[in-house]
Amino acid sequence: MAAMNEHSDQFPSPALSTLRSPTVFLATGLGIGLLGPAPGTLGALEGVAVAWGLTYLTSIRFAWTGSVIFLLSIGVLLCTRAARQLGGKDPQSIVWDELSTVPIVFAIVPMTDWKIALLGFGLHRLFDVTKLWPCRHLERLPEGMGIMADDIAASIYAAVVLWGVKWMMGMV
Repeated sequence: MAAMNEHSDQFPSPALSTLRSPTVFLATGLGIGLLGPAPGTLGALEGVAVAWGLTYLTSIRFAWTGSVIFLLSIGVLLCTRAARQLGGKDPQSIVWDELSTVPIVFAIVPMTDWKIALLGFGLHRLFDVTKLWPCRHLERLPEGMGIMADDIAASIYAAVVLWGVKWMMGMV
């Protein structure tokens, strides 16, 4: 067993010590962004959970929209501050952008079953990773705006394609 650190209140690694900051803790999706080789995917899964929760907690469309706008609004400031603390323009460990933009997909195309949830998640990841125009350009915006804006565009792309798939299947 490893020896205890003489300062028992310290985290064992610099990455985990960043969780002492409430800003970094939230921006990393409650620490999820510090795990695994694909933090954006983990953050997007959290976004699916957020969307699912909104589906069951906010039956009124206005409340859903307000919740998503709130998440996006605080995201710019949150991501700006966390990126400054972590160092770098868009540290991979920041997953608030995925977490808060996946619900946009399901605000446009309601999450009616697991297939829609899986397809919406997959499309969001596809467009977030491929950075089609204007996503890559939006990523160049300053600080938290750049971190958030490309994911917002990816969400809109994903929602449009998801709606198109549902329409072609006669589900709209």
